[in-house]
Amino acid sequence: MKQMTYLETGSVDPAYNLAFEETVLRRRKDGDYLILWQNENTVVIGQNQNAEAEINRAFIEQHRTRVVRRMTGGGAVYHDLGNLNYSFLTDAGEIGQTSIARFTAPVVEALCQLGLQAEASGRNDILVEGRKVSGTAQRLLGGRILHHGTLLFCSDPDMVAGALRADPSKFASKSTQSVRSRIGNIRDFLPEPIDLPAFWAYLRQALARDGAVTGTLLPEELQEVEALRRDKYSRWEWNFGRSPRYTLNRRRRWEGGTLQPGVEVRDGRIEAIAFYGDFLSLRPLDALCEALHGCPFRPQEVGAVLDRFVLLEYFGSITREEILATLFYDVPDGNG
Repeated sequence: MKQMTYLETGSVDPAYNLAFEETVLRRRKDGDYLILWQNENTVVIGQNQNAEAEINRAFIEQHRTRVVRRMTGGGAVYHDLGNLNYSFLTDAGEIGQTSIARFTAPVVEALCQLGLQAEASGRNDILVEGRKVSGTAQRLLGGRILHHGTLLFCSDPDMVAGALRADPSKFASKSTQSVRSRIGNIRDFLPEPIDLPAFWAYLRQALARDGAVTGTLLPEELQEVEALRRDKYSRWEWNFGRSPRYTLNRRRRWEGGTLQPGVEVRDGRIEAIAFYGDFLSLRPLDALCEALHGCPFRPQEVGAVLDRFVLLEYFGSITREEILATLFYDVPDGNG
């Protein structure tokens, strides 16, 4: 690669950072760019994934973790401030030059120079001593390519495992589901300890090869970043509403009986819903199910619809909270 322009986003907001990347890809038609950036606690899902199937909703709500969809493919990843992300933006070149190896090679080399036993593996991973420390993805736009990847430096492994621990067996969907790998933190493999700021500085120098000039975005470009952050990456319609059509089947046992909802979701909204079980209802559920048709499939909106009904007449002693828990949260049953 020829001399690069180095950019930083100046933010840990995942919506802003993804908007920043997209703006650079769309607006900068020439030259090579390197961006190093971080997100606060976030699950970042691939463009073709079902958001609900990738997350442990109860966990991410408890830990105030964002869910944001990126514009590249691949699987879901967890970001926190112990993770450093890198982005290359350059000319796509010939078809063969779009291969992921073209971009992972300098990252692997940089890690090896630190004394790590790093290697590219599979479609898009970088491993150190058999542990995944990086996942990558790409996007073509015209004659330009964006390649970006994670670098787990000192991320919290419990957060990584907890946030991404949805049970895919409960979902029937054509979406691309993530393959979980054994992960590792780069810091744990270093022969000589360094902190993340030092690693950031090292990586900036190593990936720039012959050096990089520091650049900034123009005022009109920053306005575009803010517009994309607000109107795309911060919106439920992008992050959840774009999930592929899927069917959700769950079964929970409560003191008031067994509750087994079946839900068809399209564009993030309930297309069809039915409740089965041995709960003691006094009325048929048709009116309630009809009211849920078209409702965004998220707890707040479903809860608001439930509030319009006397649930004791429809579900016996099964409560509003138990209905929502059955639909949305992977936690132990109320009755074992």
